[in-house]
Amino acid sequence: MKIYKVGLPFIGMSSLMLLMSPLASAAEMAHMDHDSMDMSGMDHSGMDMSGDMSDMGHSGMDMSDMGHSGMNMSGDMSNMDHSGMNMSGDMSNMDHSGMDMSGDMSDMDHSGMDMSGDMSDMDHSGMNMSGMDHGSMDMSGMQGGEPPADARSPDYSNGVPYGEHGKPLMMGSLPLWGVSVDDLGYQFDEDQINYEFDTWYGTDSNRVSLRSEGSIQTKDDKEIDSLTSLSYWKPLSIFWNGEAGIAYDTENDKPAVMTGIVGTAPYFIETDARAYLYTDGQVRLDLGAEYEWRLDQHWVVIPEVELTAFSKDDADNNISKGFNELETEVRLTYETLSRQLAPYVGISYETALSNARDLRRQENEAVDSSSVTAGVKFWF
Repeated sequence: MKIYKVGLPFIGMSSLMLLMSPLASAAEMAHMDHDSMDMSGMDHSGMDMSGDMSDMGHSGMDMSDMGHSGMNMSGDMSNMDHSGMNMSGDMSNMDHSGMDMSGDMSDMDHSGMDMSGDMSDMDHSGMNMSGMDHGSMDMSGMQGGEPPADARSPDYSNGVPYGEHGKPLMMGSLPLWGVSVDDLGYQFDEDQINYEFDTWYGTDSNRVSLRSEGSIQTKDDKEIDSLTSLSYWKPLSIFWNGEAGIAYDTENDKPAVMTGIVGTAPYFIETDARAYLYTDGQVRLDLGAEYEWRLDQHWVVIPEVELTAFSKDDADNNISKGFNELETEVRLTYETLSRQLAPYVGISYETALSNARDLRRQENEAVDSSSVTAGVKFWF
């Protein structure tokens, strides 16, 4: 039998060549070109791509049926070129749940990547993309963000013309008019007609108002006492409106400048307060309150109270400084014709206050008086 002896140098050289072979293969893959590689049926579930793949080209790579569930891409892929990568196939069942993409992919080029295929069932739930840079990503075609300038017309016409009737107007901007006669009645004991009316023209924001209240004697000299004002009306808040204008008082035969506030106090009490500055420096203050106690859809009880005060004495007109007169009335009304017409009957009471009582006695005038009243209130 022949015995062959192999020297130690030969064994060492063989082992070294076997160890270097995988390293050479790994180094060679770093510069591989995958432009035309077909990987449509490959399973990459356990593929480790943690090494340096920065210069790999995937421009023609078909990955339509690849499985990436355990693929590790944590290495440096900053210079990978995917510009021609074709992913147009059916990738609906691709699983990326365990794919690690935490490496450096800041310079990856996906500009020409075709992802037009079906990816409706792709699972990316566990995909780690924490290191990716989307700073220059163009998402201008996606829904959201600032709407275009012509998205909707400010008047909601959306480009549709208004036709022969022209642009419609909101009711609040239309000038309207109205007449409200709050009292037109007869006092039987005083033998006089009382009236109070208010007319206006304008919008919900600005109006011109003409208001007058007074009494007309139906016997003897048939004297007319009235206080008429022409004012500008404007809302001050939800429940209150302001007035300012000029007025004329026939009882004093003097003009005045008027200002006031009218509105609804708590518990639906209609309230008004008006001040008049006469040319002689006299100031008159009228305060009024009214409440509608509705018994049913037609019958309404309306109690009303009014106070009058002056800033200084005026013996010629039986006026004393302070509160001069108190007037109260209770009416029972029946509203008909859509509540625009309401006949009423009631009882009124009037009394002089403070020093005005003495002035009336000196002129042989009644200090207190009461009367049954009947009349109508309406608006249109």
